[in-house]
Amino acid sequence: MYNWQLPEWPNFVYEVQEIQPLILAFAQETGEVSGVIQGLSDDLKQETLLQLMLSEAVKTSEIEGEYISREDVMSSIRNNLGLNETLINVKDQRAGGVAQLMLEVRKSFDQPLSLDMLKAWHDMLMTGARNVNPGEWRIGAEPMQIISGAYGREVVHYEAPPSSDVPKEMERFVQWYNKATFPLKGEVAEAVLKSAVSHLYFESIHPFEDGNGRVGRAIAEKALSQSIGRPVMLSLSKIIEHDKAAYYAALKEAQRSLDITAWINYFASVILEAQRDTKAMVQFTLRKAQFFDRYKHQLNERQLKAVNKMLEKGADGFEGGMTAKKYIGITKTSKATATRDLQEIQVIGIFVQEGAGRSIRYQLNLG
Repeated sequence: MYNWQLPEWPNFVYEVQEIQPLILAFAQETGEVSGVIQGLSDDLKQETLLQLMLSEAVKTSEIEGEYISREDVMSSIRNNLGLNETLINVKDQRAGGVAQLMLEVRKSFDQPLSLDMLKAWHDMLMTGARNVNPGEWRIGAEPMQIISGAYGREVVHYEAPPSSDVPKEMERFVQWYNKATFPLKGEVAEAVLKSAVSHLYFESIHPFEDGNGRVGRAIAEKALSQSIGRPVMLSLSKIIEHDKAAYYAALKEAQRSLDITAWINYFASVILEAQRDTKAMVQFTLRKAQFFDRYKHQLNERQLKAVNKMLEKGADGFEGGMTAKKYIGITKTSKATATRDLQEIQVIGIFVQEGAGRSIRYQLNLG
């Protein structure tokens, strides 16, 4: 049996002892991140926000097996925020739709959740999608199943409530969301618990033909922001996408019972890791700005292009370091020039050399 088939549905139960250390850790991390961001210049604050929305938009799609252009997503976000002097044409409608959703979730974070809001989010997300009714609940007599495996050997992981039940289930979900109370007091505790439960609750109803995961993660972000009282600076989807198997396993297990203690602990860990990842990103953004202020006048155009390419990879670093071969590919220069440029960058102190001979590679020294 699935959770919605149990007599007590949707009265979820869970123990809170194990989650309390995670909540305390998240409270500390989100406070530190807020403090660091407040100390940034307006330009760096904007860059941080853009990078977080870009990450969430791209990764929430990748979780569902959709790969969209980072450039198209960023162009769409900048278009919507009025940051481009002239509007950039975004060819991929999916990129425009998910970017618009990210912006709308942040803009309306403090508003009550409503059926119209959810349908509007889905309408944005499904821009350009085929065989889907954007902004409408699923219909039809066929069961909504989550399956995997080859044809003829499919494995059913979950079956959602019948389409005929979706309207009443969604009305009950929205009422719960706007009035829910939790056993742990305080805005941070409520934020974590509400985010975890609301995501699971929504995913269990699975009200749309497609896009449920992406809308469900937007609900989780809204729950965090609304409870804390400000838009959160993190990307849940980036952390989930790192280990999709763990996410789907936790979701599958939680949808077979109304005791969701294990799910609460899993999702709280995701929230905490997402906040820690943001802190690392913000610290990297600050170091990058200081780095450019110090070195930008000491590098030629080729060197700046290569260093910028490395910095674009963010706090996770440039995989494998910079090599002469990569430098040639980035700058379209000769091997002799590449070797000379790389040695000059090392002498300045921007690069740290690793290896020797043909295995020489360089890592950034951000200090």
